[in-house]
Amino acid sequence: METTTKDVQKQEAAAKEGVERTRSKRLYVPPVDIIEGRDGLVLVADMPGVDENSVDITLEKNLLTIYGTVEPEIPRGHRMISSEYGIGDYQRTFILSDEIDGGKIEATVKNGVLRLTLPKAEAAKTRKIPVQAE
Repeated sequence: METTTKDVQKQEAAAKEGVERTRSKRLYVPPVDIIEGRDGLVLVADMPGVDENSVDITLEKNLLTIYGTVEPEIPRGHRMISSEYGIGDYQRTFILSDEIDGGKIEATVKNGVLRLTLPKAEAAKTRKIPVQAE
């Protein structure tokens, strides 16, 4: 029986043409699971090192942007000699359709996992239409 190993690597974000960053850190694209339910979507983003104080979520028109900052944890009085784990910020942008109610989006973060709940707008929800006999 053959076993395969899938290497999971952080994907570094490519710099957009004409855009300059103000921080000199690496920028990673967090992997995101998108789960659709009857009442909306749930986005689950893996962002190790991010907590509620270091993540920023903005919705401008139909653009949802997730941005998280991570600082390396170096004990006081020590210095980094070698680093194999890439430390950097996270950024991911999504274009939302009009089916999402932007005013009701909720976000939580726990152990570096960001969870966004994006409810569907009332007009976009599936509804049952009753049939009556004549």
